[in-house]
Amino acid sequence: MRTLVVGAGGVGGYFGGRLLEAKRDVTFLVRAKRAEQLAKTGLVIRSPQGDVTLPSPPTVQTNELRAPFDLVLLSCKAYDLESAIESFAPGVGPQTAILPLLNGMRHIELLESRFGRNAVLGGLCLISAALDAEGRIEHYNDLHAITFGERNGERSARAETILAELTSAKFKTTLTDTIVGEMWEKWIFIATLAGITCLMRGSFGDVAAAGGSDLSLALLDEGIEIAKAAGFPPRDVSVQRVRASATIPGNTLMASMLRDIERGARTEAEEILGDLLKYQNPAATPRSLLRLAYTHVKTYEARRARESHTT
Repeated sequence: MRTLVVGAGGVGGYFGGRLLEAKRDVTFLVRAKRAEQLAKTGLVIRSPQGDVTLPSPPTVQTNELRAPFDLVLLSCKAYDLESAIESFAPGVGPQTAILPLLNGMRHIELLESRFGRNAVLGGLCLISAALDAEGRIEHYNDLHAITFGERNGERSARAETILAELTSAKFKTTLTDTIVGEMWEKWIFIATLAGITCLMRGSFGDVAAAGGSDLSLALLDEGIEIAKAAGFPPRDVSVQRVRASATIPGNTLMASMLRDIERGARTEAEEILGDLLKYQNPAATPRSLLRLAYTHVKTYEARRARESHTT
């Protein structure tokens, strides 16, 4: 199976790197600067699950794509999706399966409109990873998993083939027949995590230590009600997992969105918080914490844009 990994950042670089470590046929679609860096230093992963350095990983740029791939593993930032679609489109053929690992649901509509419903699988990943200043991939915890499946719930032959390909690598892979519901569950979790940690400028554990767990849980409850209204009520086991994570003092988990704010970068507020807010009935939640969190991060975005134009 020929796999095109779009990008070689924290997520794509990690999962693509693990596949390459397992001797799979992987090519990274990257910009020229990242290609030069990878050619010089190799793809370097620092992880509690084992470090690895992969010299000269195969890379390609858009104008070099000549033939379709069997699988496109898509892990870009949500706000880069439109440009990413244009970049990997020459590598998509009639039989290509696209496996997106983005948060939220908006990306599904965009991918469908360009490549057709049948081309797009549902998927999500669980990992905390990012590039350091030298371009190495830093994996921060023990979680490294991909869950995917056909969005109609079928266990197709292509899904089984992809499962066999991914299972060969050093991360957990799960093929599920309820992927859309599980994507909603992750969306609620990410929105809760991003909303409360950005509002409070600290981790779940910091908020709990400050006596603010009730706020974390109130934000979670808003997400649960939104998901129910959309027809995807989260499973009890998923809800209890998030409740436990949000209320444990000492839990250092915080959203990548907070890290983006702390380094003055662009955020995925629109795709994670804003899109979820569109499903909410304002009359039902007049004092919405979700809206407060969204407005908080969008205010940061507005200030960032204003200051970038005045410097």
